[in-house]
Amino acid sequence: MHERDGMTKNIAILGASGYTGAELVRLIHGHGGMRIVALSGERKAGMAMGDVFPFLRHLDLPVLQKIEDIDFTNIDLAFCALPHATSQAVIKDLPRDLKIVDLSADFRLRDPAAYEKWYGQPHAAPELQTEAVYGLTEFYRDEISAARLVAGTGCNAATGQYALRPLISAGLIDLDEIIINMVVGVSGAGRSLKENLLHAELSEGTNPYGVGGTHRHLGEFDQEFSALAGRKVEVQFTPHLAPFNRGILATVYVKGEAEAIYDTLAATYASEPFVHVLPFGAAPSTHDVRGSNHAYIGVAKDRRAGRAIVFAALDNLCKGSSGQAMQNANLMLGFDEKQGLENLALFP
Repeated sequence: MHERDGMTKNIAILGASGYTGAELVRLIHGHGGMRIVALSGERKAGMAMGDVFPFLRHLDLPVLQKIEDIDFTNIDLAFCALPHATSQAVIKDLPRDLKIVDLSADFRLRDPAAYEKWYGQPHAAPELQTEAVYGLTEFYRDEISAARLVAGTGCNAATGQYALRPLISAGLIDLDEIIINMVVGVSGAGRSLKENLLHAELSEGTNPYGVGGTHRHLGEFDQEFSALAGRKVEVQFTPHLAPFNRGILATVYVKGEAEAIYDTLAATYASEPFVHVLPFGAAPSTHDVRGSNHAYIGVAKDRRAGRAIVFAALDNLCKGSSGQAMQNANLMLGFDEKQGLENLALFP
């Protein structure tokens, strides 16, 4: 049994043997108010975390174990970094007073029918679906602070929403003419062995995937943008897999006045600690955000009147996943939202 000391919060990470699990360990190590007391890894149960991720060897961490062997009695919050579908099956059996931040897709979509459409199977815990709060921190801060279960966003979904939510809310763009093009680092595909992720098949090139309106993160765009607009909004979205480890760069094409778009984005994010709007005409790079919880936004005027380009860059493992999860956990546990997340990007 893990004791509480009143100041430090006891944390479990379920699914700690993947990239987002390792990123959570890295961030928690610099937090100061969180203590990792349990780590799960079903196939790697019994292994030391330092053997799974050698960069963590010098840390004193719990041995990986199976979820059913974890005592949740004095755990304050669990991060679930489990695969889609696995997460809902696990979470429905966890104590109902346990605070949870889920990094999978299982509780992002409020409509169970939409989940089945995009993920190909019925939802196993629809009663929890209604309880879950969508985890895009900057736009659901109050709800997250009061939540027990928070559903982390998709990394691509977060990137596109930072570029577009304020514009849709303000009525500044043509809702039927939105094109999102993204370049995505390979860590977004996870750590499991896949033929197309072999070095010889990934390096020296790039390719689109989830083409023709089939990418699952479109479910989040549909849900969030339609709710903001008060009517159906469907964007065109194509991601491209690129041979770098971390980062997402979105280039978003919209019909609207570039100056008004810039002013709205700058005003929306003026007081945000992690979302930054660059000077008008400047575009961000994934280099600017690698390893950090910061997102950079840029706006440029197209040569054609009434058209603009909005750029957004973030680190898919940090601001797009584990960093966002910690930001939300900070709110849920009463910490300063920025705690453990103010490190700068790694450059070069």
